[in-house]
Amino acid sequence: MLRTIGLMSGTSLDGVDAAWVETDGEAIARAGPALTLPYEPGLRRDLRRLLDLAPGLALDDPFLADCVRRLTERHAEAVERLCRVAGERPDLLGFHGQTILHRPREGRTWQVGDAALLARLTGLAVAHDFRGADVAAGGQGAPLAPALHAALARDLPKPLAVLNLGGVGNVTWIGEDGELLAFDTGPANGPLDDWARRHTGAACDEDGALALAGRAEAAVLARLLAHPYLSAPPPKSLDRLEFGRALAAAGLEALPAADGAATLVAFAAGCVAAAARHLPRPPREWLVTGGGRRNPAMMRALAGALEGPVRPVEAVGWDGDALEAQAFGLLAARVARGLPLTFPGTTGAPRPLPGGRLLPAPDGR
Repeated sequence: MLRTIGLMSGTSLDGVDAAWVETDGEAIARAGPALTLPYEPGLRRDLRRLLDLAPGLALDDPFLADCVRRLTERHAEAVERLCRVAGERPDLLGFHGQTILHRPREGRTWQVGDAALLARLTGLAVAHDFRGADVAAGGQGAPLAPALHAALARDLPKPLAVLNLGGVGNVTWIGEDGELLAFDTGPANGPLDDWARRHTGAACDEDGALALAGRAEAAVLARLLAHPYLSAPPPKSLDRLEFGRALAAAGLEALPAADGAATLVAFAAGCVAAAARHLPRPPREWLVTGGGRRNPAMMRALAGALEGPVRPVEAVGWDGDALEAQAFGLLAARVARGLPLTFPGTTGAPRPLPGGRLLPAPDGR
């Protein structure tokens, strides 16, 4: 078994998630401590600006270089803090970096972060570039967490759906025989967070209070749910901003703040309901992870939109705050062992594909 720390910075741009995992890449022997190290406001603002600039950004842009350095240093700080909590150091880091562009149909996916700098700052081996080989082979490059979901769900009744609601939503369907199907469902917390920030100044709709105070506007919701992505069959994945034009044209801005939030929650749940129609068989239950599970308005909307029980992953003993980081701890071990990271049913890869790159620990550390 390898002792790993998985690192993840998601589309919500709230900070670095770090999680300790002991794994051979196939089973989880132990899930250890985890933490989230928030980004300071200036770095978060600059990372958000990178999302807007990414399509035309030059690799030698000084602003990009500065953001990458600061992002990587924050990841190194998260590693050192988690090592202090764990009381030991890992064998390997799984470093995802920050996705600033994801256009697999164009053969492009871009995660920023300096793996060599992270290795120097921590003195540890680093597995990174988890998506590149899959996209180069014609896959979607996402989602990458299904291998972890399957490992954790080994003894749970199936078929089972694991729904991650971050900035973008994604679902992993696990069949009775271990069959995997996974894809992005559509926008989730991202548009709601942006809406809350513009209308309340808060980073998100805390406890769903804004959405719960409003009512979904049927006409706006219908226009959003008509987006062709939702009826397209998997494999499929999304850039965070891919629905930007549809959201801008739907008429949201004419709504009161609470009604707009309620409409976006209903839209996220409607995206998941549309995704459910692509599953081979209805799951026995839906286990929800990501920030969306903390939003009572979102969980209520999901319960009304889906067949079967809808529960947070904590109901089966998983840590929903750590799962994405744990996934990159497990994937780091798979990189080290040369095991596949992606599969035809998860990304549309032509076959189970290994991937990632491995930087050894710096000499003398």
